[in-house]
Amino acid sequence: MDDTRPVERRAATPSVKPVSAAPLLAVFTGTLFLSALLLFAVQPIFARMVLPVLGGSPAVWSVAMCFFQAALLGGYAYAHWLNGHVRTPLAVIAHLGLLMLAMLLLPVALAEGWTRPPQEGLHLWVLALFGVSIGLPFFALAGNAPLLQAWFARTGHKHAGDPYFLYGASNLGSLLALLSYPVLIEPVMSLAEQSEIWTFGYKLLAVFVGLCGLAMLVSRVPKQEQTARNSAAASPRTDTAITWQRKFSWLGLAFVPSGLLVAVTSHVTTDVAAAPFLWVLPLALFLLTFVITFQRRPLLPHNLMLAAQPVAIALLLLSMQFPFGKYWGWFLAVHLAAFFINTMVCHGELVRRRPVARDLTRFYLWMSLGGALGGLFAGLIAPQIFSTVIEYPVMILLALLARPGFQALKARTALRDTILATGLLLVAAGPKLFAGIEVIEHLPRLYIAVFTLFAAAIILSRTAAFRLAALVAVTIVTSHILKPETAKGDSYRSFFGVNRVVETPDGQYRLLTHGTTIHGAQKLRPDSSGPPEPLTYYHRAGPFADIFNAARQDRTPDNIAVVGLGAGSLACYARPGENWRFYEIDPIVVRLASDPVQFNFLSECAPGAPVIVGDARLTLGDEPPARFDIIVVDAFSSDAIPVHLLTREALKVYLSKLTANGIVALHISNRNMDLRPVLAAAARDMGLAALVRHGGKVGDLRSTYKTAATLVAIAKSEKDLDVLRGIKGWGQLEDAGWRVWSDDYSNILRAIFAKSAAQGSKQ
Repeated sequence: MDDTRPVERRAATPSVKPVSAAPLLAVFTGTLFLSALLLFAVQPIFARMVLPVLGGSPAVWSVAMCFFQAALLGGYAYAHWLNGHVRTPLAVIAHLGLLMLAMLLLPVALAEGWTRPPQEGLHLWVLALFGVSIGLPFFALAGNAPLLQAWFARTGHKHAGDPYFLYGASNLGSLLALLSYPVLIEPVMSLAEQSEIWTFGYKLLAVFVGLCGLAMLVSRVPKQEQTARNSAAASPRTDTAITWQRKFSWLGLAFVPSGLLVAVTSHVTTDVAAAPFLWVLPLALFLLTFVITFQRRPLLPHNLMLAAQPVAIALLLLSMQFPFGKYWGWFLAVHLAAFFINTMVCHGELVRRRPVARDLTRFYLWMSLGGALGGLFAGLIAPQIFSTVIEYPVMILLALLARPGFQALKARTALRDTILATGLLLVAAGPKLFAGIEVIEHLPRLYIAVFTLFAAAIILSRTAAFRLAALVAVTIVTSHILKPETAKGDSYRSFFGVNRVVETPDGQYRLLTHGTTIHGAQKLRPDSSGPPEPLTYYHRAGPFADIFNAARQDRTPDNIAVVGLGAGSLACYARPGENWRFYEIDPIVVRLASDPVQFNFLSECAPGAPVIVGDARLTLGDEPPARFDIIVVDAFSSDAIPVHLLTREALKVYLSKLTANGIVALHISNRNMDLRPVLAAAARDMGLAALVRHGGKVGDLRSTYKTAATLVAIAKSEKDLDVLRGIKGWGQLEDAGWRVWSDDYSNILRAIFAKSAAQGSKQ
């Protein structure tokens, strides 16, 4: 709750002659703009460098966000200390010295000796990697925003009494950096080129910071006049005592959107791609809220955002009840819109509670602390204490607490609304709780009606703060109760996401799922004795069977490598005399596939096959040359395929481990990206032969759990693929003329557009 008691104010506004100096404002605005641009451009650049080392997990960005927020907090604390405890001329010299010291760590690159992550403690290892590689330059940049605003407040400019508008200019630079990265930078420049340009920009910034310091020293006014001017510029709400209650309100209002940023980013990237293209969208919206709310006359008024918040949350909760399928763009839009509006509400309340300019650095310090704690909770703590991504709905609920109505809540009102919400929960979930009826399967129209009514009730309760929160909580709980058992099961969470083991309602199948994708299915009551039957993508009428049958026509392959274990389905293609080795990055997946109580593909079909834990680019690279006759690359994170396993460098690793006539089979089934042109470009660039097959599903998916799979077979010469050409469904991989992907370059956006175009041509 905000303490708005005004402090004693002067009876009359002192006479402070303002200095209207356009060059002064221009140099501060431009420097803040460039600083923020560099600060947020380095985030996707360095994260993109890290991906090949860490397996392309969405968690890379979540942990990276924790580092960036912690470093931002450090920079703000440094600025607060420098502003309050060091004489102004010395502060300018000290900050310039820090900027120049950080140049010793440029250009941006992975620190030497940090190219192989450990199997345990990945979260802390990633934080340390970021710290030793870019920690000092990022820290130096982080201090610029509050420090330069404090310097501007000491000048004689006519707007110096309320310098918060400069924070909007700062975040505008951040926003431009993020939006330009996936569209203008990543598709055009290599990482080496990006690093060189960023280093030049950093050196230029140091010059501009020096100019700001010089301009401040030349034009600054006496401290007494600064204090008088601050008081004159203050409103009754901003010129209040800085109590602990007020500090904690700043912290809380920054905590929620920061945690929500990490949670929503993890949620949307799990099912599309762990790539900067999707990382930057939520962060760009996050920064846009600062640009808008810190303006003197915000483009989107705070009252409008308060009115829109219940509508956005209602639509979000409604959309989460149904699979998005090929309409992932709409799914993404709903999540991002709700995130933007919730963040606007929190940051709007934060701006309303800002202090006068004399306490500017203190305000930013507490705001940064809240942001760091929010990111820490969602990025590091939540994955350790929750088996599912429960922090996402929790953050949505907490965003409602930012609404002003909670401050005047009465006990009687809270009790009444709690009883009402509980009654609705019992009515909606009653058929499942008391009669065991699977509403979504047996009464789908009722299921839709229930959540449509919940959404309508949330929207209609927009003026009753506690009732609104209670209805949102009940909707979330009802959704969990009414979801079919195939969406629940036992959850296992690791750095690489959440895996679930569930049984179908009829008790016929056990499934391994990650996000929205089934990575393995085993029939619990087989039709005949013998080894279990491989299902999902791996059924015996699909392209995986073709690969192994073709390789065995002339001889028995001695050694076979499989990148990506899943439930272990492919193990049941193994035959006596063959040596199979599996490579899996997620220890949780290894544990589940190796437990015959969960899945017995491995134990029944390849009991002696070793499973090597770690990223396949590294672990497969440790194998001796020309070892494997077949290498199958089947690595997924929900529906996202790690890009670093499809690059030119990755193919070189596979080919170096392949025998003279061997085959590399890459599974590229994907709802969101067309990856065929990526591999076609690599084959052209490296002079390789390549075929592709898309195998149709067998019967109804729910009754057979046999689905389509798209495989690309690559070999060193055309004759090595002659056997596959004779099998129905295999055809030449057409070259679309794309630029070859590498660890230094990729274009996720183009792959997404290609998929959309391919789907449109079929309709």
